[in-house]
Amino acid sequence: MSFPASDLSHDKEKGVFVNETALPVEAAPERVLVHRYGRFGPLLAKLFASGVEARGVERVPEDQRETKNMWNNLLMWWSVNTVLTTIPIGTLGQAFFTLTLPHAIATILCFGALGGIATAFISTLGPKTGLRTMAITRFSSGYVGGIIYSILNILTQLGFSVSAVILGGQTLASVNPGTLPLVVGIILIGVLSLIPCFIGYNLVHYYERYAWTVIFIIIMFLWGLGGHAGFDVSAQTPREDTDRALSADILSFGGIVFGSFTGWAPVAADYNCKLPVNTSSTKVFLLTFFGLWIPICFVEILGAALMTITDPTYTQAYEEGSTGGLVAQTLSPWGGGGKFLLVLLGLSVVANNIPNTYSAGLSMQTLGRPFALVPRCAWTLLAFAAYTVAGVAGRAHFSEILSNFLSILSYWTAFFVVVVAEEHVLFRRARGPLGGYNLDDWDSPSRLPLGVAGVLAGCCGGAGAVVGMSEVWYTGPLAQRAGAEVGADLGFELAAAFAGVAYPPLRWLEIRLTGR
Repeated sequence: MSFPASDLSHDKEKGVFVNETALPVEAAPERVLVHRYGRFGPLLAKLFASGVEARGVERVPEDQRETKNMWNNLLMWWSVNTVLTTIPIGTLGQAFFTLTLPHAIATILCFGALGGIATAFISTLGPKTGLRTMAITRFSSGYVGGIIYSILNILTQLGFSVSAVILGGQTLASVNPGTLPLVVGIILIGVLSLIPCFIGYNLVHYYERYAWTVIFIIIMFLWGLGGHAGFDVSAQTPREDTDRALSADILSFGGIVFGSFTGWAPVAADYNCKLPVNTSSTKVFLLTFFGLWIPICFVEILGAALMTITDPTYTQAYEEGSTGGLVAQTLSPWGGGGKFLLVLLGLSVVANNIPNTYSAGLSMQTLGRPFALVPRCAWTLLAFAAYTVAGVAGRAHFSEILSNFLSILSYWTAFFVVVVAEEHVLFRRARGPLGGYNLDDWDSPSRLPLGVAGVLAGCCGGAGAVVGMSEVWYTGPLAQRAGAEVGADLGFELAAAFAGVAYPPLRWLEIRLTGR
């Protein structure tokens, strides 16, 4: 795959020989921002000098790339997902869909692999383009289509954050009931997540490189303590559905698992866009895939296994305190040591919430040029305020938020990945109709695709999701036919299929008529 080099030498010359108002923001974002904000310039200069990242959605020029975070394609995603937040996804297999442990495990492994492949592919585009993920969508869906995807991604990342801060707050509040209010726990998790995101890319990578180590050991402890309490593989057998109803349960739970993986697809390139353009795509793909698939499956299966403990004390703990209560009960045999581990688990959601917070700010910048003029760190503050307030307001409805949110999430991420992948493989290949990416066009609406094909294909994907979804509040006609009483959730499968069929002919026609 060839990518024409950007005309960076000319940008360098401008940066040297003209005044700062003519500096290309891609080459020197800190100097441009300081000059742009006049009386606030000195404050921004101090922030940038202290280490706060100035670069937002601007493309990273080839001569400013570095190799130091290559292994974070694995380690970052390992840290992000080896957390308390991943456990409740596994519990949904039994709590909502009455699956036995073997069926829950098989569903997690298979649907997780599909989601991991999708997200790992998007990750490979970061080094190739030097762009953040939402900016990359402009090359398939145009400037307007990129704004639509940015809105969806903002809602996605804020939704993830709401789930994270609620669960973290619940867990901290359950250590010594009555001593730490849930609201305070939620705010604490939000503030701790904000700090590295406000500072930016390098601190995010530094934290995520090591955050997994302690929590992985605690997860192993949970496996051991849960096994000691008694995993019962056949515990759900009397409650499990059969025939079409069982198929419906597996498909619906599979959609949630798929969403737990592809929820990272719209941000996957945000964290490796500073790697050199010649970085091996195969290596990036494999590191990202296993950085997602191994920890997510390992921790989600733990959640499913904990639900098989039949001791009434454990079932009551889940009923009264959701996942946080169940985990607290599992650690309770270790007394004070168990409470200390529970605190660390509660704080582990910070690692999960960091990419949500950081990328939500970037997506706000890709809403258009006026939004991109605002420094990235300011949007990060706004994202923090939004999900913290929402977490406080929705703290009593965690399971419902998680179940419905992840199901709906899988719908749009499915057709998003398909559209970006087909653009890359069919139209941007070296000998394809467009012959590669003209990366200098990333912020030029007149030179980007019109986006009609991408937007219409996305609408087709949305239509596929509507006819295939199965939610508490709505069941599509195809979902109803595929399942039993409540239907089978085929939303992400049909969203991907409808968009995948519609996009190639629409994009071919768009290129034929417009040349771009």
